[in-house]
Amino acid sequence: MKYKLSHDEMYHIMKNNDSSYDGDFFMCNKLTQTYCLTSCEVTMPKIEQAEFVHSYNEAEAKGFHPCKLCNPNVFHVKWDDYIDTLEIELPNEFNFNECLVYFKKSEEECLHKVVQDNVFKLLKFGQKFVLFKISCVNKKMIITFLNGIPTSWMRAQTAKYIWDMFDFDTDLTPFYSSMKNDRIMGVLIKEYYGLRLIKINDLFEALCWSILGQQINLKFAYTLKKRFVQTYGEKITYENVDYWIFPKSDRICEIHIEDLKEMQISTRKAEYIIGVAKMITDGTLNQKKLRYENHYDKMMDQLTSIRGIGKWTADYTIMKCFSINSAFPVADVGIHNALKAILGLNQKPSIDEIEGLVKQWKGWESYAAFYLWRSLYD
Repeated sequence: MKYKLSHDEMYHIMKNNDSSYDGDFFMCNKLTQTYCLTSCEVTMPKIEQAEFVHSYNEAEAKGFHPCKLCNPNVFHVKWDDYIDTLEIELPNEFNFNECLVYFKKSEEECLHKVVQDNVFKLLKFGQKFVLFKISCVNKKMIITFLNGIPTSWMRAQTAKYIWDMFDFDTDLTPFYSSMKNDRIMGVLIKEYYGLRLIKINDLFEALCWSILGQQINLKFAYTLKKRFVQTYGEKITYENVDYWIFPKSDRICEIHIEDLKEMQISTRKAEYIIGVAKMITDGTLNQKKLRYENHYDKMMDQLTSIRGIGKWTADYTIMKCFSINSAFPVADVGIHNALKAILGLNQKPSIDEIEGLVKQWKGWESYAAFYLWRSLYD
């Protein structure tokens, strides 16, 4: 916007359905607890019942929900809706084959499947399951719905989910240009050009996964996650194959520590997971508020104040669940092994040495960590 608009001016723009201001600000309806784009043709509330914010993250942090008519939280997503399929416009800096390496890294993964270079994923909106296939053709990402055609609102939210999962809001051009001469990142960028940091869109899932992975090998962590998901998650069966979604926090609030111990999840980890579930369910820990603050130090302080969440767990969660790219799990064993191999060292570098390297990757620490992990799969 060229100048700051008054409340009355924004209300007038909204009343006229002026699409030229879409994305500049959003109207929050205090009666319906929803928010809209300026072009939305929803019935207008009285002026005193309208609140205006400048981002959909701010609206959601305040407790408002996206309007199902105009899908304001999908405004930034570059996509086309063909009813039974969706197409997402891909950035130049994208290599689906590199991303597939990540999706294929464990045969024990239960929250997606990869078949012939297609990724199959299940989501749930309300009481409706949405199963889809992700493929790439002619520089377009194609999403094909498999278990029926979802509503227009569900299709829009699916597009946003995939956009966020592949971190398409992040422009990798500055990362590549600033790191091309770096002795470590320069090599990794050439090798894995187009690899995106694959996100975990749900905070509870990200925290559970990082807690399960604490101080055990990755293979056993996947085994524990599979047991957890298949005991407390939900599934559908399509063409004789089961597809799962991650358990919801309110479901985990109902279980007991002994229930998780039966899966070989340690007592401490069981306590941590159930504790986090209770905090998310009662609103003490709120993903939308953290996303709106968008501040690494504040996220770190809040997450590490929770029992069972140390700096490694918090850094992993931040890099996988939020749009901040400055999280770097410096104590991660995988990163140590990757650096040892890349630098040709006889022993793993010290924490001090790694922290010295990380300073050169400022602003892109999370991508640096992800590319280091990628080097371990070769």
